[in-house]
Amino acid sequence: MLLLLIDAWTISEAVGVKKPDARLFEIAAASVGRSLDGAWVIGDSPAADIGGAVGLGLDSVWIRRGRRWLEEDFTPTAEADGCVEAIARVAS
Repeated sequence: MLLLLIDAWTISEAVGVKKPDARLFEIAAASVGRSLDGAWVIGDSPAADIGGAVGLGLDSVWIRRGRRWLEEDFTPTAEADGCVEAIARVAS
């Protein structure tokens, strides 16, 4: 079960910061006592998830959900069709 592998999660409304604001990613890392060095972002929102990752210099996996990447200003490190594939890409 994936929940057993998660140490914490951060809800933007609870901390008052929304993606792609770098502070949200920093708060998430701090909640598990880590820095963002070597962190990956997995998400399905080009602007919020992948744009936030790119803004911080982080690797990212975009979950396509049957869509094509249309953003011209930045790109994800990798793409996946779903969460399991996205996690496998990060783990490899």
